[in-house]
Amino acid sequence: MLDESECLTEIEHEVVHFSRQNSNNYASSYSHFFPSNINYSDLNVFKKIQSAINIVYSRQSKNYFNSFVNITKPNIIHGHNIYSGLTYSIVDVAKKYNIPFVLTLHDLKLACPSYLMLNNGKVCERCLSGNYWNCTIYQCHKKNTIASFIVTIEAYFNKLFRKYEWIDSFICPSRFLIEKVSSAGFLRDKLVYLPNALNPQAYVPSYGAGEYALFVGRLSHEKGLITLLKAFQDIAMPLKIAGTGPLDEQARSFVRDNNLSHIGFEGYCSGDNLSNLYKNAAFIVVPSECYENAPMCILESFAYGKPVIGANIGGIPELVIDGDTGLLFESGSHESLRSAVTSLWGQTARIDKMGHAARNRIENEFSSARHVQKLIDIYESAIFKKR
Repeated sequence: MLDESECLTEIEHEVVHFSRQNSNNYASSYSHFFPSNINYSDLNVFKKIQSAINIVYSRQSKNYFNSFVNITKPNIIHGHNIYSGLTYSIVDVAKKYNIPFVLTLHDLKLACPSYLMLNNGKVCERCLSGNYWNCTIYQCHKKNTIASFIVTIEAYFNKLFRKYEWIDSFICPSRFLIEKVSSAGFLRDKLVYLPNALNPQAYVPSYGAGEYALFVGRLSHEKGLITLLKAFQDIAMPLKIAGTGPLDEQARSFVRDNNLSHIGFEGYCSGDNLSNLYKNAAFIVVPSECYENAPMCILESFAYGKPVIGANIGGIPELVIDGDTGLLFESGSHESLRSAVTSLWGQTARIDKMGHAARNRIENEFSSARHVQKLIDIYESAIFKKR
């Protein structure tokens, strides 16, 4: 989102941001318009009920955004991850003032109240036809009945009151996402393919064999962490794991208990530290077991000239061209993953060739310059429709 803003600003478009208050926010001269963030753990029962209502439809966000729009007078509004925080109440403000609204979809929230389409760690499409009650029955959200019930009500509320109708375009970073959201009943004409992007000039490629395999991401079940560890359990290939998450301690215990000294944990990484991890890797492994949309770690790997070994699930195969920019394996199968990594490890010429092909894809298909021009086309189309 911030990369998009920078690109638009560079070509003399004015961009202003609106969000909830958060300590991680960048400084903004409009922050006094931002609705307060909520720490649910510190609330009494009555306040928690109020907060649950605000997850479904936040009148506070609506009122603050109304004031914000009156001051900034935008030509178009571009939303990211507005549900369960700002909520679709801000879309009602856009409708009130006849302002075009586009929304980037980062996950499967429109088709699944819990956004991951997972049930007990397995891919689930029970809610695809609009039967959102399954989310509560199976405790899909945070494995908690109350949390699942709240997002179930949110899904029914937005559908019943047609909160999506004012949105001109749903920007989908993968074609896979278009298919799933379309299957959930959304008009295909409103679903626009615009892949994620980055600035190739900000990444210096480092081609060649590399010193280890690398995982970058959240340490959680849906990211395939346990499958990854099992795949590397019986091979001596060095593996570095960068990230944090709920399976952090379980993963470290697995490594300690099985004396897997060739597997190392880097913790949370960013900046030069993360850049160096990419540059010194032979390839990156993306072993996801959920419907991934368009993982940025794949684009970052490509930008550094690194092939990717990715699970054949969700939008991953759109990015990882098997045998060209990397290898695909069966999601959830540590045997299939082990076979893929061992077939590529030590193959210097092959790794180098795939790395160059990966970098070329970034420059030719996923550059930020190409992305922002297509984004402007989407904006202009939305503005034209509202005239």
